[in-house]
Amino acid sequence: MNGAGMDQAANADKEGEEMIIIRGAGDIATGTIHRLFCAGFPVLVLETDHPSAIRRKVAFSEAVYDGTATVEGVTAVRISSADQAEETLLKGKVPLLVDPKGESIRTMKPEALVDAILAKKNLGTTMDMAELTIALGPGFEAGKDVHYVIETMRGHDLGRIISEGFALPNTGIPGVIGGYGAERVIHSPAAGVFRGMRDIADEVEAGEKIGNVMIEDGEVPVCTQIAGILRGIIRDGYPVSKGFKLADVDPRLEERKNCFTISDKARCIAGSVLEVVCAATAHRYAE
Repeated sequence: MNGAGMDQAANADKEGEEMIIIRGAGDIATGTIHRLFCAGFPVLVLETDHPSAIRRKVAFSEAVYDGTATVEGVTAVRISSADQAEETLLKGKVPLLVDPKGESIRTMKPEALVDAILAKKNLGTTMDMAELTIALGPGFEAGKDVHYVIETMRGHDLGRIISEGFALPNTGIPGVIGGYGAERVIHSPAAGVFRGMRDIADEVEAGEKIGNVMIEDGEVPVCTQIAGILRGIIRDGYPVSKGFKLADVDPRLEERKNCFTISDKARCIAGSVLEVVCAATAHRYAE
């Protein structure tokens, strides 16, 4: 058992120890889950039954499909009920429960709740769900919907802790990497079922076909716009709507290793969440 796992075993065994519940386990959420877990906080992750992460190599949401998912030495394990959370933590692993509506939040009564779904709108998180509530990105008003909002927009304010008001609204424009923005992201040309031909970390050329969207009377090719490394691609067999995000290309060939590690953006956001949680914990102990 690694150091983080030993800390979790100790924490989970403390009588009355409260959980931190995180809603969502995509790549950005995974950064927060990983940081809190490694800092010694007992966490329970809630996910939908059909997550659509693109950066699947660094998303704990893959445990929904595969039973487990390991990111930078930390393993998430899918559990069938919230009652198994403590047992999983005692084994030094992150418990993940399929609970898209967050029904277990009321019964678990967590010390803190982090909404990391990144749906760009509030899907049902309220301030009264925990003593401390935090939301990532737009769609929430700090001081009303949740206690704090963390800025997720790349730029000077990334990771800013907001105690009143909103995060910046979603622009729909991907961040620029290696001189490319919107060209990096590949969207579905039609509604259907995606069938992939390439995998994450593969090198691709501009205009290369990486898969097809299967439609009722045939298939529609899915092609890249730029050359680079396939940083993310949705699971094979995933049903998609027209315009659905399917893949992401990083033009920097030397950055292949980044496909398997938590991003700088996710780490920055995670640090802010940890700061808020630690400040609340210190305040509680000081009382």
